[in-house]
Amino acid sequence: MVDIAVSLPTKEERQQCANTIIHTMGNMFPHLRDLPDFKKQLWDHLAIMSDFKLDIDYPFEIIKQETLQEKPHRVPYNNTRIMYRHYGRTLETLIRKACEMEDGDEKKNLVALIGNHMKKDFIAWNKDAVDLKKISSDLEELSAGKLQLTDEIMQLMNDRINYFCRPKGSNNNKNKNKNKNKK
Repeated sequence: MVDIAVSLPTKEERQQCANTIIHTMGNMFPHLRDLPDFKKQLWDHLAIMSDFKLDIDYPFEIIKQETLQEKPHRVPYNNTRIMYRHYGRTLETLIRKACEMEDGDEKKNLVALIGNHMKKDFIAWNKDAVDLKKISSDLEELSAGKLQLTDEIMQLMNDRINYFCRPKGSNNNKNKNKNKNKK
């Protein structure tokens, strides 16, 4: 259809053919009509399909042929070394922030959160049981000895787990009571 539109002799005929092509393209993808700039995208596609040879009055500013050839800018990647890859860079950043904090409840809660996150990451990479001694030594190493998993922090870690994790079956009892009441 586009080749026929390009070969038409008058500009009016090409314009009418282009409008028909755009209408047909829009009907092929009705679920995309709600997208912003949908019509502009259709006209851009028509220009690209015609290899920018279709001489008509476009209702939108169409994409330039030169911009299609441009390569995207290179994404700058951070090449810093991660000490323990299974914990990730974000955890190392959290540990640095925790080391900078003053002693107090907020720091203890953050260290407990870091400890639980380390346990989760440890389980993701090592399907065996969690070795809290290993996690504790990794935390000390990553913090240069500034953070330790004390008994108080271990209790906070357990409290957080118990608070945020519901025991299995607690919803089942509620559902059984609802079903009994309906009978």
